[in-house]
Amino acid sequence: MLLPSLDAALALARQDGRVCPLPDAWCALYELLPDRRSDMYGAIPPSPLVLAAWDATSDDDKRERLRVHLAWAAEHGAIAPVHAYLAQLPESRWHHAAAG
Repeated sequence: MLLPSLDAALALARQDGRVCPLPDAWCALYELLPDRRSDMYGAIPPSPLVLAAWDATSDDDKRERLRVHLAWAAEHGAIAPVHAYLAQLPESRWHHAAAG
């Protein structure tokens, strides 16, 4: 069986105008990332843009942070469970770009 790629995960995360999972779902995805750690500058990889950061960041910033998380998963051997998590996430648990 072929493992999903980073490109496949990115495509899944961007289909139908998706930006990123909603905060609770994004935090659950973040927990799937292996080898997370903190240093004196903060979390590595950086935390999801939730809580106060949710309203203070653009959709482009959210998309980029999710891309960082998916790349981390790919680089650390966890793209399969992360892709599976995203694939089962209902559309209602995604933040979508505003139409316009």
